[in-house]
Amino acid sequence: MAESQKKGEIATDILEEETLDNIHHVNNPVLDVPAVEKKYLNKVLSYVKQGNVFVFTDGKASIEVKVFSDEIIRVRLAPRSLFLDDFSYAIKKDLDIHPTSFSIVETADAFIIKTSVVVCRIQKEGFLVSFEKLDGKVMNADQQPMHWEENPDFGGYYVYCTKHTPPDEAFFGLGDKSTHLNLRGRRFQNWNSDTYGFGFNQDPLYKTIPFYIGVTGGDAYGVFFDNTFRTYFDFAAEQPDQTSYWSEGGELQYYYIHGPQMMDVVKRYHELTGTHYMPPLWAIGYHQCRWSYYPEANVREVASQFRKRQIPCDAIYLDIDYMDGYRCFTWNKRYFPDPRKMISDLAADGFRTVVMIDPGIKVDEDYWVFNEGKENKYFCRRGDDYYMEGYVWPGRCQFPDYTNPKVREWWGTLYRGLVEDGVAGVWNDMNEPAVFGRGTFPDDVRHYFEGLRGSHRKAHNIYGMQMVRSTYDGLKKLQKNRRPFTITRAAYAGVQRYSSVWTGDNIATWEHLKIGILQLQRLSISGLSFCGTDIGGFTGEPDGELYTRWMQFGVFSPFMRVHSAGDTRDREPWSFGPEWEAICKKFIELRYKLLPYIYTAFWRQHKYREPILRPISLLEQHKPENLMREEEFAFGHNILVSPVIQPGQQSKIVYLPEGNWYYYFDHTMLEGGQEHNVKTPLDEMPIFVRGGSVIPEFPVMQYTMEKNIDTLKLNVFWGQGRYESHVYIDHGETFAYEQSVYNEKYFIIEGEQNSLTIVQHIEGLYHERFDSYKIYIVGLPFDVHHVEVDGDILETLVDEEGKYYITVEKEFRRLTIS
Repeated sequence: MAESQKKGEIATDILEEETLDNIHHVNNPVLDVPAVEKKYLNKVLSYVKQGNVFVFTDGKASIEVKVFSDEIIRVRLAPRSLFLDDFSYAIKKDLDIHPTSFSIVETADAFIIKTSVVVCRIQKEGFLVSFEKLDGKVMNADQQPMHWEENPDFGGYYVYCTKHTPPDEAFFGLGDKSTHLNLRGRRFQNWNSDTYGFGFNQDPLYKTIPFYIGVTGGDAYGVFFDNTFRTYFDFAAEQPDQTSYWSEGGELQYYYIHGPQMMDVVKRYHELTGTHYMPPLWAIGYHQCRWSYYPEANVREVASQFRKRQIPCDAIYLDIDYMDGYRCFTWNKRYFPDPRKMISDLAADGFRTVVMIDPGIKVDEDYWVFNEGKENKYFCRRGDDYYMEGYVWPGRCQFPDYTNPKVREWWGTLYRGLVEDGVAGVWNDMNEPAVFGRGTFPDDVRHYFEGLRGSHRKAHNIYGMQMVRSTYDGLKKLQKNRRPFTITRAAYAGVQRYSSVWTGDNIATWEHLKIGILQLQRLSISGLSFCGTDIGGFTGEPDGELYTRWMQFGVFSPFMRVHSAGDTRDREPWSFGPEWEAICKKFIELRYKLLPYIYTAFWRQHKYREPILRPISLLEQHKPENLMREEEFAFGHNILVSPVIQPGQQSKIVYLPEGNWYYYFDHTMLEGGQEHNVKTPLDEMPIFVRGGSVIPEFPVMQYTMEKNIDTLKLNVFWGQGRYESHVYIDHGETFAYEQSVYNEKYFIIEGEQNSLTIVQHIEGLYHERFDSYKIYIVGLPFDVHHVEVDGDILETLVDEEGKYYITVEKEFRRLTIS
């Protein structure tokens, strides 16, 4: 649809704010109305205060400044001093933050709101808003007053905010944009789009995350522009000293989030939008998918090959061909005559079954889902009150309005049959929403929007989020106390409360391997840590080397799944021959060894709001050159990787942050704070462990929780100084952790030239299955003569590989080696 046509639709969500008398048509000869012009805030005349909310006005327009916490302040613009309802799908409902103190002072030229860490300055002349540190350093400041344009066609506003941009400022975040990590010099659009085979720098993509981080002078802040309409960001692209964000409707509403560290900004963004619930342990194992595995014999054969070849795998996915004519919540009985038995047999062999569900419901009077939706008027309607219809996989379809709580509740109940059949997880696709031929819904489609109502212009970017929210809530009820597993292609900020994500229909190229590395780092610092790519590429044909290098990267993707289109060659780990199979198996086994470490990283995301993947810029933002590094990233706190992204590459330059780092495969210690030339043989990838860390390790299993663990292996890497590591353990499948039924172990490591001390603290009520630790010490700079645990003298032992270890009771408090 042409841009002029889009602007020609009248949106009733705007009409609720404006009266019909205020809708001006420039081309109407009866109404002598001037052409559209930008309107700016004028001089501040007065303000009123109510609690932690301040409203400033120039006599016509107003801005609201709300102090959410000492570090988070929200700004809202009302062009005619009438604010919209204070509602957001992104902000979590149980928001529990508040400022410890704040005050306002009026000077001759400004109003100054001050918390314990941030100064918000509202300049009277020009109505300019800025945010400063207490020492006076300006972090974020208006370049010009907030402004708007009245759109005479749909009756609402285009709203704009323009900020001053220092020459050194770098920008990060904004979700899964397929570009460099540093966004400076680029312009972006947020409009969830089905982008099959997208390319580097292509925009927009599948997700809308209007949150970015700015770093200037070594300090960081964040901006979350919470607006669900089509939004834009210009990071010093048009004007080198200006950054702007604007929207084609809705309210200019943004949160300033103070740092000064990037990690602080991300954690505070999670305070607003929430974190991911703890996934079931099996969800972070290796998953195998294809469009499509059918009939049943094919599914069974794939599963059988994994076990026969002893390659670990936890989940098999069924794409749309498992359905009867692509009708959601049905089975194709020709391909799957007894799905319940098949799923039960797979489960007995350690496989969970995940199925796809799309939003398009086939128009079919003999189809029970369609009849229920039609009878209850659950489907979206257009402006003329006809049902919104479009063609997707089943043919002619109608689409549920997931912005209606009744529809979400109904949608959740539809999973009952699949859950009773044994389905363990659900994959929501095509929910941008995608429609064949036209791309997506027309702008005039109406949505309930929790009773606030609005057009598709307002609801488009949250459609997929509300669909997967319905799925999550439904599964949570149907699966009782088991944690749901959901994955969605389309998303809006806050979707992490309900789902994992993947980056969509990528291509089997080396360029796309690099794009995926960038996307996952960006998603992780944008609030969506449980993320992954289609390993090996969805479309196109990888060779064995590309597939294997992608698999190696996949081990360090929070969500690890191979997925491919049906018109491409097979993508199972054995599909490229014995040489590549052996390497893939080695790395999938590595994933399973590291599961307790990975699970701990998920816990720290959930509880402490830390991103799982961490770019070098987040680790060391004080070094300007690090703001441009892209290939290395940390997985959790203690492991750093640098995937191989070139064919035939024999070595690569890897930057290691400050401190000591151990090469994973031979334990060679390298000094951090500099670059190293690291060899990259095909069966290895640059993986490093931080000195001073504790890395827990499971024995290799064919699927999670296949074996009971009697002894947990702990690899302790010596480092000079004092360090802290965590190991988290719980049931792995229930929500009991919400009642403190878990164990979080804090290990304090103190390394000296002639001694090493490990102190353990334990929090939580869970009783692990294992009784002891087998502790391996790596990198000791001295010979061991004395081992003491809680006052008792112990001896070191030697394993079958000739490595020394110490066996201690799991409740030990203090271990000293000298």
